[in-house]
Amino acid sequence: MRKSSNEAIAIAKHVNTFLNDYLYFQGNSENTIKNHECAISMYLRFLEKEKRIVPEKLSGSCFSKDFIEEWLRWMADVRKCSPQTCNVRLASLRTFLKFMSDKDISMLYISEEASRIKRRKQPRRKVNGMSREAITALMAEPDAGTTVGLRDLALMIVMYGTAARIDEVLSMKICHLYLDARKPYVVVIGKGSKPRTLYLLPKAVAHIKQYIREAHGEAPNQDAFIFYSRNKGSQSMMTQVAVSKRLKIYAAKAREKCVEVPLTVHPHQLRHAKASHWLEDGVNIVQISLLLGHEQLKTTMIYLDVDLEQKADAMATLEDENSRGIPKRWKGDKSSLSSFCGVKAIKS
Repeated sequence: MRKSSNEAIAIAKHVNTFLNDYLYFQGNSENTIKNHECAISMYLRFLEKEKRIVPEKLSGSCFSKDFIEEWLRWMADVRKCSPQTCNVRLASLRTFLKFMSDKDISMLYISEEASRIKRRKQPRRKVNGMSREAITALMAEPDAGTTVGLRDLALMIVMYGTAARIDEVLSMKICHLYLDARKPYVVVIGKGSKPRTLYLLPKAVAHIKQYIREAHGEAPNQDAFIFYSRNKGSQSMMTQVAVSKRLKIYAAKAREKCVEVPLTVHPHQLRHAKASHWLEDGVNIVQISLLLGHEQLKTTMIYLDVDLEQKADAMATLEDENSRGIPKRWKGDKSSLSSFCGVKAIKS
């Protein structure tokens, strides 16, 4: 086997550092990191299978605009990826190329070329929330007389009451709760490790306190996860898969009493439902955007599908308010581009 060039080794190092150091340092969630790794792995597979690029030939030219555009067509035509998936993969690759150009100025032109690649056209999808009646019916199902039922009710109350992302809710610890404050609140850690304060209503506080006493005792460990894994204990958070399963069980029962309850209910619907209900209650779109943790107001506008009049009001209000030790895997097996860069290979 021919010896890998210095450029190939440098790119492999950048991939490894990006995935195993940089993304964690930036506070990205595990899901975000997995998405970035999937995109890079898929691109390396494309280079290897379609362009016949071997590890020792990996270079900056392998990330040319023509190659990336061909990769997008390959994902759509061969792998049958949706436009949305292609756009997500493209965004991840761009993030990596931007990182690499920051580390190596000679790669700057590659990042700039990639930034000019057009996204795939995709149909606009409206997020489906839930009516107030559906939310009420769903929350009526857990049996608060049992520990599991009390936990599930408290979980749904927090999810809906705060409209926090499911990963934000599950990563909450006892120390993030301030239930005895004059205005009780919880601190959630959002995207980019940014803290956000969300206030709790009295009824929600009462349910949460009851659950804490039952599940954590009178003197709870401040570092324990509020909603923890029953199998692994309070130092391990409950999984999103487990939450989704519990919601579907309650949804099936609740639908017998309220046809507005979707059988395929998922955690994000409670977040969207609360945001929609805030909008119906007259809460300003700018305030909703802050509560949801959106970095840009336009994200909230699209998210809630607000009309033109609401957009104008929002913009007017906005103007007023404005006056870990990871092994160097790239040094391992060089039989494929994925292994050379230390990335999990994509299966055919």
